[in-house]
Amino acid sequence: MTLSQYDVADLGLAPAGVRRVEWAERAMPALSSINERFARSRPLDGLRISACMHVTAETANLLRVLRSGGAEVMLAASNPLSTQDDTAAALVAEYGMRVYARSGIDAATYDRNLATVLSQRPHLLLDDGCDLVNTAYHTGAELLEHTMGGCEQTTTGVIRLRQMSAEGVLQLPMVAVNDTATKRMFDNRYGTGQSTIDGIMRATNALLSGRTLVVAGFGYCGRGLAERARGMGARVVVTEVDPVKALDAVMQGYTVLPMAEAARVGDVFVTVTGNRDVIRAEHLADLKDGAVLANAGHFDVEIDLAALDDLAVEIRPDVRPQADEYVLADGRRIVLVSEGRLVNLGAAEGHPAAVMDMSFAVQALTVEWLAQQHEQLSPGVLDVPTEIDTEVASLELAALQVHIDELTAEQRDYLSSWDA
Repeated sequence: MTLSQYDVADLGLAPAGVRRVEWAERAMPALSSINERFARSRPLDGLRISACMHVTAETANLLRVLRSGGAEVMLAASNPLSTQDDTAAALVAEYGMRVYARSGIDAATYDRNLATVLSQRPHLLLDDGCDLVNTAYHTGAELLEHTMGGCEQTTTGVIRLRQMSAEGVLQLPMVAVNDTATKRMFDNRYGTGQSTIDGIMRATNALLSGRTLVVAGFGYCGRGLAERARGMGARVVVTEVDPVKALDAVMQGYTVLPMAEAARVGDVFVTVTGNRDVIRAEHLADLKDGAVLANAGHFDVEIDLAALDDLAVEIRPDVRPQADEYVLADGRRIVLVSEGRLVNLGAAEGHPAAVMDMSFAVQALTVEWLAQQHEQLSPGVLDVPTEIDTEVASLELAALQVHIDELTAEQRDYLSSWDA
């Protein structure tokens, strides 16, 4: 493999990356089971896959499965702060993939890497936040002339794709992997809940017990975060714009406030909305001394960083790893974690491998389904077939040695009859 076929920080890190990937693999039994089948049946033979994903050990194991299935894989990072340089090196040196990812790259390099993985004229896309699809449509739709379809694994990306579809510009079938039951319940709820707190703790070493943690957004990710914060002894305040989600938070025992009121009482703030400017200048002006700001949404737009810069008379970078301190004119200090980017991947290691096992098992089986069924699919945002979600849950239960009941013939008849 020549230099032009990859761009990673240091191939010498590959042995450490292999150890990291193999450690994650131990906690990914469903994906390992799919890998064994793919290696035998080769359902992806001859297909080129371009991926824009977080370059982590868990992602590496997904890509290894696709490679076992016969695919040629090219990967660009979906977030500069989440890239594990040792994992990127291992993917190139040990697993023979073309990877364009280095931790901490600038925006121009990020965009160039996306264009590079698209230049192979992919048959299938794996996207994270719709960046790959957006890049293709803004730089030349001919890059996708061979593309059968793809998968999107984030809430933000699915929102973007649905808007593209509504405006008639999405010319591909894109599967909303994010919207499956296993992804929403386990990845978004349990994964984001645990890994977000992990990131905040690593960056700040703050004690959450007895402090007020504000969760902006009460979707699946917000619910998981609120549950874990309450379990650690925090007083949890929820902010919402959706009356149904706000009512759900109230019924679960959380305090629900507008952000204008929450800003005055919170000690730690975490945005999990998928929208921009959730914490704005008027909120920043009311924060307590020492308030911590973190984002667990996809892009770094949920906290108004320009307003924070304007308010600060001094910025102290890296007061701790992944924590910058902004000093205001009256002496108050505000701590921003991971530059306002994804805190669970910037300051920690993302979701536990056991959680990503389910999400990436769904992803692998959906890629296989797309390869087989693409000629029957229409452009737009599609749901993952229910049988794929069910199969992944069954694989996980088998790995956990958990057994469940099966419907009897009489029960199946009863459920399928209107006059029983």
